[in-house]
Amino acid sequence: MSYRPVITNMQEASSNEQSGLYEFIINLADGTVCRVFYSRFPEWKMTNISRLQKTPCPVCRKDFICKCIESYKGELTQQIEENQWIDKALAAVK
Repeated sequence: MSYRPVITNMQEASSNEQSGLYEFIINLADGTVCRVFYSRFPEWKMTNISRLQKTPCPVCRKDFICKCIESYKGELTQQIEENQWIDKALAAVK
């Protein structure tokens, strides 16, 4: 069975609007929590993603730092764009 991450919530954790750098926290349907970094200029682009150590990795089941979630960067980026998660996260802060 292949792992399929599904975003259920996204919220802004921090930002530097002058440099266009943003940090978001993403909650996935399976309970996994990830930290995502975005650069706004010239357009929104994911620069890094990492799993927060709240639950074991859904891919390798290890309970320590791993890079498994990085392989789903494209799929998560697609969901963020299609569901306009960045706009929703930024609107919730204001």
